[in-house]
Amino acid sequence: MNSLDGVMVVGLTGQTGAGKTTVCGVFESNGFTVINADFIARDVMKKGSPCLSELADCFGEEILTEDGELDRKYLSNIVFNNKCKLEQLNSISYPYITSEILNQIKINSDKGKKLILLDAPTLFESRADDFCELIISVVAKQEIRLERIMERDGLSESEAQSRINSQLDEAFFKQNSDFIIKNNKGLDNLYAVAKEVSDKIKDYYNNKAI
Repeated sequence: MNSLDGVMVVGLTGQTGAGKTTVCGVFESNGFTVINADFIARDVMKKGSPCLSELADCFGEEILTEDGELDRKYLSNIVFNNKCKLEQLNSISYPYITSEILNQIKINSDKGKKLILLDAPTLFESRADDFCELIISVVAKQEIRLERIMERDGLSESEAQSRINSQLDEAFFKQNSDFIIKNNKGLDNLYAVAKEVSDKIKDYYNNKAI
């Protein structure tokens, strides 16, 4: 649990291609302030940042474009096919990402925004779950996710499968989450379930505050 007075951080994670972005939108429309860990990761790895400098030292200057930006596709091709390389990437980037997440939580708390949804695909791997009071995981059947990832990211089947293989399995999410949202029945069902879960969490927060 986080230590900021009156703040409740809810972690949103799950399998790639499961529909987490849609769930995030439902929570945001229901009064939650969203902190997007992917956006933060891009920011801490921007041109000239200490994080990007460390990554270049580790993986070589080849991961940089001619303009000195991170070549994300090049780095992705390295790490998603090599578990050791992925762990190296995570060990360098996660401390920067986690530090900025905590900073964003404080900034929002100071503005009076106390119900915060942390949208983080690698919530557990980065140990950001340590400062979440509740955790929601979104899961879906593998064949559904594979199709979604290929269409969403313009990847080949083998590339999409590599992304899936690099993640934790469904059993892990079920064992380590307070809520599981299954997205196998279409958008209408997903909206309804996400709204129900967000209402339950708001009620829990409000009753706790009384």
